[in-house]
Amino acid sequence: MIEVEGLSKSFKVIKRDAGVGAALKSLFKPKYFTVQALKDVSFKIDEGEIVGYIGPNGAGKSTTIKIISGILVPDSGKCNILGYTPWKDRVNHVKNIGVVFGQRSQLWWDVPVIDSYNLLKDIYQVPDREFKDNLELLTSTLDLSSLLSTPVRQLSLGQRMRCEIGASLLHSPKILFLDEPTIGLDAVSKMAVRNFVKTINKEKKVTVILTTHDMNDIEALAERIILIGKGKLLQDGTLTELKNKFVTHKTLTVDFTENNEDIQHIEGTTLLSKSNERISLSVNLEKIKVSEVIGTLSNKLDIIDVSVESRPIDEIIVDLYKEYEI
Repeated sequence: MIEVEGLSKSFKVIKRDAGVGAALKSLFKPKYFTVQALKDVSFKIDEGEIVGYIGPNGAGKSTTIKIISGILVPDSGKCNILGYTPWKDRVNHVKNIGVVFGQRSQLWWDVPVIDSYNLLKDIYQVPDREFKDNLELLTSTLDLSSLLSTPVRQLSLGQRMRCEIGASLLHSPKILFLDEPTIGLDAVSKMAVRNFVKTINKEKKVTVILTTHDMNDIEALAERIILIGKGKLLQDGTLTELKNKFVTHKTLTVDFTENNEDIQHIEGTTLLSKSNERISLSVNLEKIKVSEVIGTLSNKLDIIDVSVESRPIDEIIVDLYKEYEI
């Protein structure tokens, strides 16, 4: 569905020192240096996938999205999306995609949301029946009914982002590019966006490429992770593979009926805390399974409750960045 091969993109940036004199000098004799945003990036994405495209600031994520959405032209490389080259066949290409930039808006600031939607309907030449059906679906799933008659400038950030996502899907795109869609949103708005993305992916088979610094978004939505750093593609695999690589320990906490007996050490575990009614252990997954530890404890204790905690996804991603020195 999406085939990217050898994409490269560089930008010329003016370099100048501080001060008025340096500013005047750079005005007449500017000095430039080249920033290599992308270096030979290649990947393939199949229909119905949700892919987390991650990396630190300046890694090249937004540049990639802008190229494959047809906004930028690469210096070199190929891109085939549903049979079209984005920067060459823009009119036909944009009919198949929806794009949401968390820090940019496609809604008109001073008019009600529904007016922007009607204008987008005309721009994309959406048939009346299809527009009505899509608007009903988006209104119900994103809870937009009370927002459609409100000018965009009067919406909160969370409300505006829900409307932005709705706007990007009015023309029934097959691919959705989400660039920082939950930036600055509260917990309720984030949950609404995540649930909606899951719904359209499952029900309409919309392919989603998600770039974000919120790793909870990645954990909640993405099945596959593509890591980019310093313009280069560094890793491409599933989230499960990533966790298996970096999660070597889990924390096991067991609540049980009061018991004063001494619990012998279990090989492969480290005691974190213990009382007459609770015990917490760090379990080394390379030496023993969590289920085996629970089984051993159940033979000695009358267990009431069990909880297993893994390392937060943020810490795993930090380790991944450190491994690639980005």
